Amino acid sequence: MSGEASKTISNAVLWGGGRSPLSLSYGKMMIWFFLVSDALTFSGLLAAYGFARHSLAPGMEWPVGDIVFSSFPGLSGSYPLMYVALMTFILIISSVTMVLAVEAGHRMDKKGVVKWLFLTVIGGLFFVGSQAFERAHFIHGANPRVTLADGRTAFVVDGHHGEIDPATFALAMGSVQSEEVVRGPEAHALYENAITVVSGANMTENEYGPPAYANFFFFITGFHGFHVSTGIVLNIVVLSMAIKGVFHRRGHYEMVEKAGLYWHFVDLVWVFVFTFFYLV
Repeated sequence: MSGEASKTISNAVLWGGGRSPLSLSYGKMMIWFFLVSDALTFSGLLAAYGFARHSLAPGMEWPVGDIVFSSFPGLSGSYPLMYVALMTFILIISSVTMVLAVEAGHRMDKKGVVKWLFLTVIGGLFFVGSQAFERAHFIHGANPRVTLADGRTAFVVDGHHGEIDPATFALAMGSVQSEEVVRGPEAHALYENAITVVSGANMTENEYGPPAYANFFFFITGFHGFHVSTGIVLNIVVLSMAIKGVFHRRGHYEMVEKAGLYWHFVDLVWVFVFTFFYLV
């Protein structure tokens, strides 16, 4: 008991000034303040997205993620959410490598910190590049939405890429997954007499559905991509300092821990963004 009592710190020492009562450095405390405020920002954005989704006018449908995001680089055909799942997996793995970098820093293992931080940067670059691909695919579109002369909605499901061949042209009535598909010259005639044709997405209209869907997608995923890009720059700076031996001379790798807190936050936020946009 005497040994345990000797380790107890009195309130006078804890709160009397001159030390952190939570045993946190000023830098760690400030990064936590920032992360809490940033979490509230993302929470507000996702709450607004959910409100917009469930406030649709009667007859309007919110786009389905596995239809909108079904492309895979270098492959033709439909691969629903496969590439999004891959980029999410890579981002989660980069969080693991960051944990290993922090652990190496605790052991004052400079080589380990450099190795794992470098892999973290590579994972982040892959994710940002993948986000760029997804946004390009989203903007380009896959199945143009057609408003027919009689007011019905249809989607081009075959024959839109390159020259349109009336013999193979096909329209899906009502939704991309509709079982009612009109093919051949009849479908092409409907297309030729259409009131509007919307291909891809921008800030005012999109083929996928309500304009708010594209607006939220551009803003929220772009905001998250900005955070990831900032984290990559931060990790590169910390990696450069580690290579130069700055932290080793200081006698601690606390900066790696602070960069790690930010990186884990970015990864966690993506889990919620991924769930809201792609899964639900």
